[in-house]
Amino acid sequence: MDTVLLSSILRRLADSLQAKSGGHSFRITVGFDGFVDQIIEVVDKRYSASDYAKIETIAQFGERIQRSAGLSTNIELVPKLVKIGGNGPIMANALARAGQKIAYLGALGTPEIEPTFHEFVKNCRQVVSFANPGRTDALEFLDGKILMGKLTSLTEITWESLSGRLSPDMLRELFAEPDLVATVNWTMIPYMNDLWENLYRFLETEQPTKRPFMFVDLCDPEKRSTEDIRRAMGLLNQFSRFYNVVLGLNLKEAAEVAKAVGIGLSQPVQSTSLAEITQELGRHLQLWGVVVHALKTCAAVCDGEFAEVYGAYCERPKLTTGAGDNFNAGFCLGLLLGLPLDGILALASACSGFYVRRGYSPNYQELQEFVVLWQSNIGRSF
Repeated sequence: MDTVLLSSILRRLADSLQAKSGGHSFRITVGFDGFVDQIIEVVDKRYSASDYAKIETIAQFGERIQRSAGLSTNIELVPKLVKIGGNGPIMANALARAGQKIAYLGALGTPEIEPTFHEFVKNCRQVVSFANPGRTDALEFLDGKILMGKLTSLTEITWESLSGRLSPDMLRELFAEPDLVATVNWTMIPYMNDLWENLYRFLETEQPTKRPFMFVDLCDPEKRSTEDIRRAMGLLNQFSRFYNVVLGLNLKEAAEVAKAVGIGLSQPVQSTSLAEITQELGRHLQLWGVVVHALKTCAAVCDGEFAEVYGAYCERPKLTTGAGDNFNAGFCLGLLLGLPLDGILALASACSGFYVRRGYSPNYQELQEFVVLWQSNIGRSF
């Protein structure tokens, strides 16, 4: 993208955020997962009890493992941080930090909420925890992360366990009356398709008069069957009766969905432009919106309009686990603020860019300041 054009987008975004600061708080329902994340570095060379060199890339880690095939090896892991995890809690926390009114429904612990989530719960308007969280060992590298999840407890996330905790009036308030509903981490919730089907049947009986946004993140569907993915896409199309549905994907996920629904790309995904795969998914899925983010760029088709923006890339991130969830939070905030599509993408990139540099989600003021910082450093590492 032309740096002059990007600078113009960021200038307009900064002006919009300033104009909308204070008094733009939206009601958002988010669910349904929950994880306790342990952020881990992988040791390459150990020099002393306190000094080591870490393996910096996934490729280097893969080579280390591959060399041990037919033999054996010892991999040393160094825990660095324990934090809230799961697409839902991280995304909801980012939106709450930005001043939004969050109702969170999910797997934060039962009968008692896990201590790791206590601070997050304080930031929410309402929390209903109806399942126990999973656990993730997040191996972080400069070029990505490997998430090693233990998710047996997520089988507790069902429509029966959710509706058993909420009256019909509460279900209506949480799913038919907010400004946005986000249902994320489809891949790791075994009964999500069944939960969606029951939610759709509930909305049919309610016939909502309001038309909120619905944001969906699949979360790496590679391990799910083609039939499951197709069923999920069909359910999202059904939800279009009640919501403006937006599907959020990273580039790998976009390729997997494209393959599952039978989209033929002009080249292998590694060589396919972000614009092509985003627009092809938009044409084929017929949802209100599709957004795809890659390492350095992001693109979206929303309500028939296409935009692509170069993101706030960071060469040496402090924390990457949760970067996509912060991107999603920024995108949803931009939708609710009514920004132009390129401004929505820039805001999503700013939210993610702040997070990977600082290790936590920005509040609204910090988000404004980061957009200004980004504009003044276009083309430079910052």
